[in-house]
Amino acid sequence: MMIITDTHTHLYSKQFDEDRDEMMQRAINEGVSRFFIPAIDSGYNKAMFELEKNYPDHVFLMMGLHPTSVKENYLEELSLVKEWLDKRKFYAVGEIGIDLYWDKTFLKEQQEAFKKQIDWAKEKELPIVIHCRESFDEIFEVLDDVKDDKLFGIFHCFTGTKEQAERAISYNMKLGIGGVVTFKNGKIDQFLNEIPLKHIVLETDAPYLAPVPYRGKRNESSYIINVLDKLADIYNLTPEEIAAVTTRNSKEVFGI
Repeated sequence: MMIITDTHTHLYSKQFDEDRDEMMQRAINEGVSRFFIPAIDSGYNKAMFELEKNYPDHVFLMMGLHPTSVKENYLEELSLVKEWLDKRKFYAVGEIGIDLYWDKTFLKEQQEAFKKQIDWAKEKELPIVIHCRESFDEIFEVLDDVKDDKLFGIFHCFTGTKEQAERAISYNMKLGIGGVVTFKNGKIDQFLNEIPLKHIVLETDAPYLAPVPYRGKRNESSYIINVLDKLADIYNLTPEEIAAVTTRNSKEVFGI
């Protein structure tokens, strides 16, 4: 069976509280055996650790402060992130970055939080997982400042242009490709075959951004098959080949 890796999935989300075990089993039945779980803020930690306890062979946690959770109390939240990073094993610092879609009020604080968490990732020799929404220029500005051979990770939910894709890769980032690649207006499918597959990892961002034919519904990790099939079309390869290469790429990033 194919080994498929979902590099970004919020399986602790309340949207799975009614059927989490069944949902996990559906994904595992499809060959999805590795789930990398991004943090949001301290309010989600308990649910995240519980998920890891219930699925120790499949679930791998990140730690970080999501940019939309950077508010007045962000320094307090950051100190909790650092506390956890010092306390136990995580596989990445994420998801971190800049989000100017919902609110631009805390841009300065988002930039500061992003930089600080990149520093911690470098200290711990961990990858970063970047959240970028309407903020490519701002993210690239930060990455220009911090770029060195210790910087690596994933540009989660990549939805930019070919030029932005190439620039993201230049910072030693893989591109996280999910449901958007199946959307008619997603646009990334138009140039993705010009980006070598060694730079691509698969993700769902469940419960968000479900691929066609589930668009608009709750996303789940088993739907990564639809992303995989779309990439097989784009790259003119078999789904097995896409699964093998993207899982190998995920091992390069996360070390397991």
